[in-house]
Amino acid sequence: MAWQFLKNAVAATYGGGLRSALEAFKGSLGIDGVRSPAQSRVAFTIAVVALAAKMSKADGVSLPIEAQAFERQFSVPDSERAHVRRLYQLASQDVAGYETYAAQVARLLDDQPDLKVSVLECLFHVASADGVLHPDEDRYLAHVSEILGLSQREYRCVRRGFVVDADSPYEVLNVSPGASDKDIKARYRDLVKSHHPDALVAKGVPPEFLAGAERRLAAITAAYEEILTERGLRVERALEPSP
Repeated sequence: MAWQFLKNAVAATYGGGLRSALEAFKGSLGIDGVRSPAQSRVAFTIAVVALAAKMSKADGVSLPIEAQAFERQFSVPDSERAHVRRLYQLASQDVAGYETYAAQVARLLDDQPDLKVSVLECLFHVASADGVLHPDEDRYLAHVSEILGLSQREYRCVRRGFVVDADSPYEVLNVSPGASDKDIKARYRDLVKSHHPDALVAKGVPPEFLAGAERRLAAITAAYEEILTERGLRVERALEPSP
């Protein structure tokens, strides 16, 4: 079974250093050249765990509340939970090498842009678990987003679901401030439709990532209502269209 690669790699880390431990993970899983769909899934898990753990260290201190937030967002088989926790513990010792894991996720999800966004949302859940997005965490997440191939607007749209600041609601919807009311409404309805849970599941987004999508959808709706208010239009919370 593919998860045996994870179990073997974790066993090899006890008593070893962090660098050799993570190299053992990469070697056991073929993380630089995945050979099968099953290994691909485990390699994806390894890369996302490492990214989240290293992100938690970006502000200098990796907190238990951040590890707990990650476990709520990213599900693994109960039999592998201890191994994943061990990996998280190892990876959270420093931020070194996170670019490698971001690049691995980008390769594994090369043709799945929606899932790339879901990974970023998962990382934001961890970063905001303590109630504060540290500037170093913000920079880390922005760089990961860039490596994943997401645009700055896509990054700001995800960020809006977790951070309240002065960014423009037009940026959240990815529309021009000069767009017509009709075009903005059409854009909003398209975004709501594409973020419907059923639509995301149909695109292959794992259930554990849906919570992040729900927060992003709430941010999109809030931005749309802010634009309606700004333009003196009556605010109506539209029902989410079916996918």
